[in-house]
Amino acid sequence: MTTFSLKMEIADNKHFNGQLSPLFTQAEAEKARSFHQKVEGYKPTPLQSLDCLAKEIGVGKILIKDESQRFDLCAFKMLGGAYAIARLLCDEYKLDINKFDFAQLKNDIKEKMTFATATDGNHGRGVAWAAEKLGQNAVVYMPKGAADERVNNIRALGAKCIVTDMNYDDTVRLAIKTSEENGWKVVQDTAWEGYEKIPTWIMQGYTTLAAEAVEQMAELGIKQPTHVVLQAGVGALAGGVLGYLCDLYGAKNLHSIVIEPELADCIYRSGISEKGDMVNVDGDLATIMVGLACGEPNPLGWPVLRDCATQFISCDDKVAALGMRVLGNPLGSDARVVSGESGAVGAGLLAAVHTHKDKEQLLSKLGLNSESVVLLINTEGDTDPVNYRDVVWGGKFATTA
Repeated sequence: MTTFSLKMEIADNKHFNGQLSPLFTQAEAEKARSFHQKVEGYKPTPLQSLDCLAKEIGVGKILIKDESQRFDLCAFKMLGGAYAIARLLCDEYKLDINKFDFAQLKNDIKEKMTFATATDGNHGRGVAWAAEKLGQNAVVYMPKGAADERVNNIRALGAKCIVTDMNYDDTVRLAIKTSEENGWKVVQDTAWEGYEKIPTWIMQGYTTLAAEAVEQMAELGIKQPTHVVLQAGVGALAGGVLGYLCDLYGAKNLHSIVIEPELADCIYRSGISEKGDMVNVDGDLATIMVGLACGEPNPLGWPVLRDCATQFISCDDKVAALGMRVLGNPLGSDARVVSGESGAVGAGLLAAVHTHKDKEQLLSKLGLNSESVVLLINTEGDTDPVNYRDVVWGGKFATTA
């Protein structure tokens, strides 16, 4: 087998204390999942067991939650956006979220609200989808370099989509400023001072996928994973899902790995900071993993990751490209998983370790062995089909020696 060494900076979390978050609990996850189950067309996304890949790498199980099949949106993000918008409307109209009814509320709303957000694509598409379902308006801002496919998918849902000449974090600031001027409701998956309730709801919405995975593992006779690999942009998904899993299993009973692109590794840098303070990353954040191209940690997610994550990893874009190829070209009887750049980085990590000249040392550092059960999240499918083909067919970001 060809060996090659991709760049992966692995840091143990020296700030770990195992303190659980009161925001991302089993009870809150159940409330969010109950809401999602009422959405027309809801069904749990598949949990695939990649047994042949696990045997090849030398671990017990590799399980991947495939969010490319979430409704028809090809990504997990609607779980947060739709739940937050529903909670907002319940606040506005004094309704009980446990009795939320899409059709009834759509008929009862007399004056349309406008929901605004900044996005790399998937979150904005989820917000636009929820707004359309409820007969509301959506305005979506995207950073420079946004793929045409992602822009068109948002506009196809009736939302106004504006591509800026700024990076993601500056685009968020523009969306906030414009919303304040126009009286729009901001639905953003990161928090700042005075803006915490909505991003909390978004993160709680994400826990639905984790609750589904736990139930699906039980159906396979698996008590719990030994490892979970979570990709981080601002850390909303990672914080929400890790908070829930730690509430369920205990932080000390789960080896959790948070992974990011090296060009936007604000969580990694925060994790290796002396006091565990949030560290921002500036610049264009020009990573292939556009869904993770965020330079400023979510202050709601960061405390969960600081207290409960086992390790932080900053990696080369080629790790994600490798994961896309591995998942799209499975071994033996393993299911094929179509995974976009941000969705594939967890599988890419395992494949990069397997093909590394220092494989045994890396396995040891990550606590992986023949008994390990690794849970991965494929957060998106081929939301940018052109780039997907360039990577999987054309060999973009080649990973051979």
